[in-house]
Amino acid sequence: MYNREEEILEQYDVEIRSTAKGRGALNCDTDKGAMLLKEFRGSKDRAVFLFDLLEFLSAHGFVTERLMMTQDGGVMAKDEVSGLSYLLKTRHPGKECDVKSRDDTLTAVRKLAEFHKLTKQYEKEIPEFLKADRNSLLNEYERHNRELNKVKNYIRNKNKKNQFEMLFMKVYESYMDQALEVTKRLRRQMEELEDGVYGRMWGLCHGDCNQHNIVFSQEGWTLVNFEQMSYDVMVQDLANFVRKIMEKHNFSTGLGIELITAYDNVRKLLPEELEQLYLRLAYPKKFWKIANHYSSSRKSWISGRDIEKLEKVMDQEAQRKQFLNLLFYFTSKAECGMMT
Repeated sequence: MYNREEEILEQYDVEIRSTAKGRGALNCDTDKGAMLLKEFRGSKDRAVFLFDLLEFLSAHGFVTERLMMTQDGGVMAKDEVSGLSYLLKTRHPGKECDVKSRDDTLTAVRKLAEFHKLTKQYEKEIPEFLKADRNSLLNEYERHNRELNKVKNYIRNKNKKNQFEMLFMKVYESYMDQALEVTKRLRRQMEELEDGVYGRMWGLCHGDCNQHNIVFSQEGWTLVNFEQMSYDVMVQDLANFVRKIMEKHNFSTGLGIELITAYDNVRKLLPEELEQLYLRLAYPKKFWKIANHYSSSRKSWISGRDIEKLEKVMDQEAQRKQFLNLLFYFTSKAECGMMT
């Protein structure tokens, strides 16, 4: 049977020497270097914007992937049989950011800050479909709060509770209090923020900033896989990355502050950005994720993995609070103009 992926690759002006399955994509060795063929579920307009932005980054010396044009001048290749669209992009073989390495993680946040700082110079119009709603985070937290409450009510009304459900109810009130307090503070910030300040907080966001998308290659450190890019509050990228690293390091206070400082040394954070960073990290998102997984799963059988995850969240809570308290202290100083 003819390989569909080979037929898709024929739409490009490249000679394919060999291919190998990768993580949800096809690694290609070509006469023009290493490339990656990947399914793309976005619109044509999104692909065109992504092409232009990656060209902008490359032209300004930012090492990153680039999209290849098809032979007929398109940005996407179409599989006429399945109707699926694909992108062919340059690939930078190398090692992913090692979450256990302090140097790797600090370099990664510096690279993220470089990306945010550089894209502020992008002068072309940002498409409307990329722009997030001003209250998208507030709406998200309010929805999560309702979902947590729904899970609590369901478990409370059960006559016989399993181990997971008993653990959940034991800590629910504490985490729900945190969620409500963060939501309250975020609502107040959104009401008080001046449009000019809020505009400075916005920019192009990678949208999926994690260790898998920051790679060290022969060309140096690079940020890849921009398909989920959005135009939003930039510290969302920093918060997502810091949260993942902190969970791996048992919320090491020293490392957490170092990560934020490393970003700040490249792109200075506004006091309002520091506050939003705190609010994004203070929301008990891991607890919500576990509850959400429980809610969408078969209640008659509880995964031991869910119990392990909840126990780990509980075990890390003291360290997490210690880190958040210190971050809150620095945020307060910044708001008072006391940070150097």
